[in-house]
Amino acid sequence: MRVVSTALALLFLSGMMFLAAPAPQSTGLPGQITDKEFWRIFTEFSEPGGSYPYENLITNEETIQDVMPVLTKVTKPGGVNLGVGPEQNFTYVSGLKPGMAFIFDIRRQNAIQHLMYKAIFEMSPTRADFVSHLFSIKTTDKVPATARANGLFLAFDGLKGDKAYYTQNLAAIKSNLSKHGFALSPDDVQKVEFIYDVFFRAGPEIDYKFESAFPPNMAPAPNYIQAMSDTDADKKAWSFLATEENYQVVRQLQMKNLFIPIVGDFSGPTAIRKVADYVRQRNAIVSAFYISNVEYYLGTAAGRGNDATVQRFYANVATLPVDASSLFIRFVGASNSRSLSWWRGSWLQSVSPIIDVRDKVRAGEALTFERALQMVPDPSTLGR
Repeated sequence: MRVVSTALALLFLSGMMFLAAPAPQSTGLPGQITDKEFWRIFTEFSEPGGSYPYENLITNEETIQDVMPVLTKVTKPGGVNLGVGPEQNFTYVSGLKPGMAFIFDIRRQNAIQHLMYKAIFEMSPTRADFVSHLFSIKTTDKVPATARANGLFLAFDGLKGDKAYYTQNLAAIKSNLSKHGFALSPDDVQKVEFIYDVFFRAGPEIDYKFESAFPPNMAPAPNYIQAMSDTDADKKAWSFLATEENYQVVRQLQMKNLFIPIVGDFSGPTAIRKVADYVRQRNAIVSAFYISNVEYYLGTAAGRGNDATVQRFYANVATLPVDASSLFIRFVGASNSRSLSWWRGSWLQSVSPIIDVRDKVRAGEALTFERALQMVPDPSTLGR
């Protein structure tokens, strides 16, 4: 699959050469926002939390990095990244270098997990500090700044979490969030404790199944070390822990309050539209929107939603400020890949222009998920 993905990426780039090496966006996005503004956005843009059948404490997608060469060639740095879910968003942000990032999720727990991550980033000047704080593992090994991700985790190999260190770190996380003035509820604090305890108990080999059921018919899920040490099909490492430079891209956004989690249903009335207004008012565009396979759960294909639900999501997308370089990032599972007439594999990460969906919605078409997948272009035909 990886070989095929490389070919697709190269064909995609050949078809979109007019967008190669894009210049950074010139925007009115803030260089930093206050704690008060961060919390205002978090509270005012968010919707009531909803339910989801899985925990999603770590990604279950192993093909995340396969689309990074395309994304970095086509999208414009300095814009706004949108996403869903946990840490895979850090990898997309570190590669695309946006001016701001907003992460939606119907589960409030996901937003609280990102607040926990925010505290850990701020507590951790280096990647080694980050891993140590996330898993409450002490190491005496010095990790060179030039180490790859596998070298980083080698410093923690065979070591177990330290309970006293865990208690100290958990107190520091709570103190960090309190100093920001974030008004967490008792339930929010309990969620921080639950999530941090899971990472402590699991260690760096935590995977999707450690604390959650596993979705049926899904691709094999990587553990944390594998996800961070993985590469694209050409063996280039893109994860946010692959290099110190990648890590610092994400950490600086966190330090400046420019990586903001939002509680929001993709088909809900508020979250996406509020972000759209915010981005538009600052003369910026959405560079990329990582939507994973959320459409599957909104549409009838999953037996949970319906076409009207997914159409509300596409109506929300149509409000986003985008241009021809703005891309969706999807995870297409084996059960849906048949909708891609040019693809004969199983699961894959795919990219497609957001503007195509926007234009269909504005033209009055009632898009279904299956129709939206059919619009994902064969890379060999792009640019003709």
